Amino acid sequence: MKLLITAGNTQAPIDRVRVVTNIFTGRTGAMLARTAWARGHSTTVLTSHPETLADLPIPADELARRVTILPYQTFDQLAELMQQHVKSGEYDAIIHSAAVSDFLCAGVYAPENGTFFNARTNQWEHRVGTPELGERRGGKIKSHEPELWFRMVRAPKLIDRIRSAWGFRGLLVKFKLEVGITDAELLQVAEKSRQESQADLMVANTLEGSAHSAYVGPIQNRYERVTRRELADYLMLALELIQRYQGARHG
Repeated sequence: MKLLITAGNTQAPIDRVRVVTNIFTGRTGAMLARTAWARGHSTTVLTSHPETLADLPIPADELARRVTILPYQTFDQLAELMQQHVKSGEYDAIIHSAAVSDFLCAGVYAPENGTFFNARTNQWEHRVGTPELGERRGGKIKSHEPELWFRMVRAPKLIDRIRSAWGFRGLLVKFKLEVGITDAELLQVAEKSRQESQADLMVANTLEGSAHSAYVGPIQNRYERVTRRELADYLMLALELIQRYQGARHG
């Protein structure tokens, strides 16, 4: 198979030196890429942490190369890379394990003189008139402000562009992470999310349990709990079996 794997976190820039991001480091995507390489697949990895793949052998001979690592940092950079590669039509499967920003910064504001936020009432107030916020711009927003307020807007769901906007017809794996819910709730949320994105498989876990295990499915109409150590092999084998079955059915 020819695989496209996304891994790591995305940055949502505030200015040229500050970003909003998340805690994820791309280790899961790197683990999947190593397993794909070991099983003989050709893999392109889009990752914000290429250092997690430093141990992969990369032959100098282009004909022998089975792993291509392409770095990104921001949401926009990942979106551009994904669009380019998905629309190329050269991949059999996409594993979208990157932790993509849910929100992007659409402006930075500071209270003008006399304006303040009343934390007791959760309202903006002014000592003598109408509360006002002023936008702050620049390559590096000045640090002398007593406080800054960020306006965050919802980011597009890149996973939902893969089928509809970018026309991908191969196998698609989606990842879902939730916080503070039960396993039963997780599975319900995960399956609904998988269907919304038209993904073939879902890998779902909670932040509390992510270091230990994840649910993968639906395989034979059910989700299986898989240890983190087994996850990459289990998922790759599932993709191979689905591709083999689909090939036999259409052959």
